[in-house]
Amino acid sequence: MTLTYQRFTAVLLLIYGSLFLSGIYYCVRVFWSAVARMSELELEQRTNIKFLVKLGKSGNEIREMLVRVYGNNAIKKTAVYKWVKHFSKGRESVTDEERSGRPATSRTEENNAKIRQIVCENRRMTVRSIAEQVNINRETVRKILTEDLDMRKVCAKMVPMQLLTRHCHEGVFSY
Repeated sequence: MTLTYQRFTAVLLLIYGSLFLSGIYYCVRVFWSAVARMSELELEQRTNIKFLVKLGKSGNEIREMLVRVYGNNAIKKTAVYKWVKHFSKGRESVTDEERSGRPATSRTEENNAKIRQIVCENRRMTVRSIAEQVNINRETVRKILTEDLDMRKVCAKMVPMQLLTRHCHEGVFSY
């Protein structure tokens, strides 16, 4: 399900049609461009929660409205109450705050190059053996192969996800 400006405004109009002002729509459009990593549906629901908190609605009322609009896709009750609490205390942002912690160090260009080299030399290598050679976690190797290098396993060989006609004519999967 894709979220659009029209759908978002339609949801707000459905909930509070007469209270919806064109200025809110403008603010939503400006805000929308700043959001990148969050699930669109979750972001939409948080924005609706913020709007309804400003209208003075209780957590129960907000949860009921979200369930009525989103059905099984509505965020959990505890999450609704958490966001109601945040917005009641004056929070304005609907995105998650930056978290402290150790930065990811395994998915680097250097490791991507090492893994690409290993796979090009022997396409029948297992994720486990690649992880042992590079000395990083197996799941990280899998993510590098599938997400960063756009490869997938075909008949026990790692190949580019989108095989081009030139790959077939060359007979070798040069990367």
